[in-house]
Amino acid sequence: MAAPSPGPHEVLAPSPEAGHRAATSSSGRRGLLWRLRDKQSRLGLFEIGPGHELHQLTCMMQAGLWAATQVFMDHPPTGLPTEEDFSEVLTQVHEGFELGTLAGPAFARLRRSLGLAEEDYQAALGPGGPYLQFLSTSKSKASFFLSHDQRFFLKTLRRREVRALLAHLPRYVQHLQRHPHSLLARLLGVHSLRVARGKKKYFIIMQSVFYPTGRISERYDIKGCEVSRWVEPAPEGSALVLVLKDLNFQGKTINLGPQRSWLLRQMELDTAFLRELNVLDYSLLMAFQRLHEDERGPGSSLIFRTARSMREVQSLEEPEAQNRRLLPDTPNALHILDGPEQRYFLGLVDLTTVYGLRKRLEHLWKTLRYPGRTFSTVSPTRYARRLCQWVEAHTE
Repeated sequence: MAAPSPGPHEVLAPSPEAGHRAATSSSGRRGLLWRLRDKQSRLGLFEIGPGHELHQLTCMMQAGLWAATQVFMDHPPTGLPTEEDFSEVLTQVHEGFELGTLAGPAFARLRRSLGLAEEDYQAALGPGGPYLQFLSTSKSKASFFLSHDQRFFLKTLRRREVRALLAHLPRYVQHLQRHPHSLLARLLGVHSLRVARGKKKYFIIMQSVFYPTGRISERYDIKGCEVSRWVEPAPEGSALVLVLKDLNFQGKTINLGPQRSWLLRQMELDTAFLRELNVLDYSLLMAFQRLHEDERGPGSSLIFRTARSMREVQSLEEPEAQNRRLLPDTPNALHILDGPEQRYFLGLVDLTTVYGLRKRLEHLWKTLRYPGRTFSTVSPTRYARRLCQWVEAHTE
């Protein structure tokens, strides 16, 4: 296959045997496995196997992503980044569908800078295992998926959200270069999927903030307000996995010890960046994991990984201005902070809502609808300040 060229580009995608099997398989054994796993939906995640309404769609996503990643394995971007890296659109034609890769070279460079091998990325998102459906408490109509190893998170987006994301992408990459330990979710790819001659569906891929999942006990989605920010908790003793919200967190604190000052500073840096983009309605994802005895204490599992956090880019910023920190020696270290007794998973997600006319009108309506109460649709300046204040008030 020829290397992708700038601008719209359409090629016939390779069709690996494994990908073809995944896209067409509906064996009885797998069907039985899915029915057994479906009974476990109360756990918050379940496999999208044969018989599931989204099975065909996710098989197309898997086969398409396998082929899209192969392009950049065969022809990795070389030389200095260019404007064309951010504008390229590669469309690969498969049997029954087309998968588009938007700004592919820019995301390939970003993945490489994070130390993410394309082979691992392809294996996790390709046809090696079924995606997991994430039962979200979000009011959005988006669909949410996890790769079978739960390392990567996929979410459908509206076209206007994709436009906003791509418009901000060069500045997003620049922000990560300046602040390699940023709390912003690491976006890894943007794609479109068109089945037959139907309407395009768009989706993004990012590193999951809640990874590794093994011992996570509580999960929260925080916006710093109160309207529609309560989730009915699972019954005591239930194995149901829910992402709770602001009002569920009342009376609790995040005990970070010496790490608190770093978090407050990084929240200021990241929310200031989002304010400059005129973005609001993002969330601070949080999860708790109790540390084992041998994981506690100064220096027990911390190393200074300045090279790994942003390998490709030699930033001109001073280390203090970059707000680097000690990273735990664990997968997904950029989203993990260790306190004296708890490990915290933290990340800012949903970075695509712009404060335009639609949101300004929504703000006016909610002001009348909820007098004296706090809600999510406020100006980006107020939104950023309020979320930083929430973190300051709930940490020690």
